[in-house]
Amino acid sequence: MDIKTDKYLEYIVEETKKLLAIDSPTGYTNDVAEYCMEAYREMGYTPVKTVKGGVLADLGGKDADNAVLLEAHADTLGAMVAEVKGNGRLRLTPLGGLNPNNAEAENCRVITRFSGKYEGTFQLVNASTHVNGDYSDTKRGFDTMEVVLDEKTESKEETEKLGIMTGDIVAFDPRTVVTSKGYIKSRFLDDKLSTGILLGFARYIREENLIPDRKIYQHITVYEEVGHGACGTVPEGVTEILSVDMGCVGDGLACQEHQVSICAKDSGGPYNYEVVTGLIQAARERGIDFAVDIYPHYGSDADAALSAGYDVKHGLIGAGVYASHGYERSHVDGVKNTFELLKTYLLNEGAGKNQ
Repeated sequence: MDIKTDKYLEYIVEETKKLLAIDSPTGYTNDVAEYCMEAYREMGYTPVKTVKGGVLADLGGKDADNAVLLEAHADTLGAMVAEVKGNGRLRLTPLGGLNPNNAEAENCRVITRFSGKYEGTFQLVNASTHVNGDYSDTKRGFDTMEVVLDEKTESKEETEKLGIMTGDIVAFDPRTVVTSKGYIKSRFLDDKLSTGILLGFARYIREENLIPDRKIYQHITVYEEVGHGACGTVPEGVTEILSVDMGCVGDGLACQEHQVSICAKDSGGPYNYEVVTGLIQAARERGIDFAVDIYPHYGSDADAALSAGYDVKHGLIGAGVYASHGYERSHVDGVKNTFELLKTYLLNEGAGKNQ
């Protein structure tokens, strides 16, 4: 790792940690969007907040009629209050693909509309193993689990007096850790890690005074976890969308956390053949550690844009992330390889012309 790359990787990791500390379940993303807006402004860009709540930034470039749009999403999994129960505890409904098995015993915050935030824990109903003989056999689900508030409340009326009501947002602790060996562990690396990478790439272009051959836009979307994050806001002249999201790590796939994953196909179908080929070629020519995989249960912002009717090529890359939608893990090497692939593919650094 050279000194220049090291500088930007440090920035990416630090920005990722800051992003992870901002609660942003899908549908409650204004705070994280404002953070991204300010980050772009500090670099000297002029970002625009979309009507939907995302952030669009123009990074410059020569060819505005063959522009590329990079997309990452800052919305995360979370939950919403579905019911204030008779005992004062809360039944939840998920936001995005939150799995109750992965959220059991996690600390959380209930974000009310008018009365501030309250802390609690997401637990199995009757969670004491010394009392509940069916603890191990009970299937975890949103009807068998509840938020136990860190408040002295034992009835629906007492909880409602706090200002908690149906429709309030529930955000879960990310528990972010960066280990001495370079592993990045946290909830919601999907996709705040890639948001951090895009901010680092934007900073690299500005500080190194680069003018890309193609105009480059970045769009930080805020509804990816529910499938329509990138269904709008594709600037005129964009001919290619490259989604930068988490790379899948698991049985049957080649990618590991130290690599950048190039997705050839996901549940929505194949990615553009020319784009995938160009990404592979760029990675090979630069000596970037990569894997090509097919994701069995996945959909990206690039998929959403095509489903909305945009006539563009599309691709998907991302640092390898293990235990997706749970307590996730990646590595600084995966971040580096993703960053280097963006530089090589889009800025022609150490590789032939991209597609």
